Amino acid sequence: MDGSFDIIVVGGGTAGVVAAIQCGRAGMRTLLVEKNGLPGGTMTAAGISFPGLFFAWQRQIIAGIGWELVTEAAAESGLPLPDFSSWNGTSGFWKYQVQLNPVVYSALCDEKLLASGVEILYHTMIAEAKLEDETVELRLCSLEGLRTVRARRVIDCTGDASVCALAGYEVIHPAECQPATLSCRLAGYDCSQLDETGLCAAIDQAVAAGELRYTDLGWKKDEASLQFIRKYGDNANHIFSPLPTHTSEGRSRLEVEARSSLLRAWRFLRKQPGMENLSISFGAFECGIRESAVIRGEATVSAEDYCSGKPYPDAVCNSFYPIDLHDSSQGIVRQHLEEGTVPQVPLRALVPAGSKLFLAAGRCISSDRLANSALRVQATSMATAQAAGAAAAASIRCGKTVMMTPIENVRKILQEHGAILPEGGIG
Repeated sequence: MDGSFDIIVVGGGTAGVVAAIQCGRAGMRTLLVEKNGLPGGTMTAAGISFPGLFFAWQRQIIAGIGWELVTEAAAESGLPLPDFSSWNGTSGFWKYQVQLNPVVYSALCDEKLLASGVEILYHTMIAEAKLEDETVELRLCSLEGLRTVRARRVIDCTGDASVCALAGYEVIHPAECQPATLSCRLAGYDCSQLDETGLCAAIDQAVAAGELRYTDLGWKKDEASLQFIRKYGDNANHIFSPLPTHTSEGRSRLEVEARSSLLRAWRFLRKQPGMENLSISFGAFECGIRESAVIRGEATVSAEDYCSGKPYPDAVCNSFYPIDLHDSSQGIVRQHLEEGTVPQVPLRALVPAGSKLFLAAGRCISSDRLANSALRVQATSMATAQAAGAAAAASIRCGKTVMMTPIENVRKILQEHGAILPEGGIG
């Protein structure tokens, strides 16, 4: 592999796949670097295979490459799309997420990446990032040892803003992060036949005996919940780590805590009447992380900006999801958007402050905690990723830094590749 690229995308998850495809389709020589052995991140490795939300108020507000991947994967799997025309208020927003088969989705991502001319390095991480005058030098940890590659632009899609941090840009880590989730699929029982009152009493007894934690079976720390049982394990527990999850030590501790939680739930549930034949038909091989870090960007999206649908002169995509902060004490803090509100994301929120050659996309874009709790979701991550890819390509084409590139150039690439631009944001 020649070590020189136009653009290197680090992180092949929800955002990284879309960013890399956009770069490749824009004619850029692109390398995608991913720590795991498959693409898709949260949607595949973490088992949260129901991305949302692409529609708001009965109209589509996010499309482009992410929507292409999602709809084609659903069609390949024979899974129907939700009836987006049936929108009847924000309370049932979760019904409009598209269900996917994660195996099919990951294979389709590979196919689309290769068709776009993207070179892929799985099982690879970044050790160093050095800024030069017009390029970035990345030191890679590959299976065969260390190697050096260079790029004219780098897009950080790690979710942890780890490459931006290595390059010396300011990265913000909350004092307390939202809990993670280890998703699985339970089978072997009929939820409608269970004695829910008896189960709640048994949960209380097991917690009192130190055999179980309330968060093994739900999102609240201080009361019995049947959420994990009713949802058959799907995105229904809370995992806490005493260490920062943007570090290897913290992430390792979190993964161990997650498997311990699942084992406690397994041992408890198999003893309950009607659940003797419990089985696990699928288990994610890593935790789904809701929050770990954000960049300090050229602009920061606040919760007030988000909830008001603030327009930006450099808006590059829409977003739609309620404020959705998973809280250690209350379980979840949710604030729905007012009727008709469609939040926007500015390009400046994807650019680390002072950067000429770096962008970020996905859950680590510049935003406060409450805004980030909504911006982190998959459809928005895909939209910010396509915008980052378009901005990186546009800046190379015109020979300017990212912030000096005319926003019309970025929007033109986005429109050419099917993205929906925010209303009032088209130059």
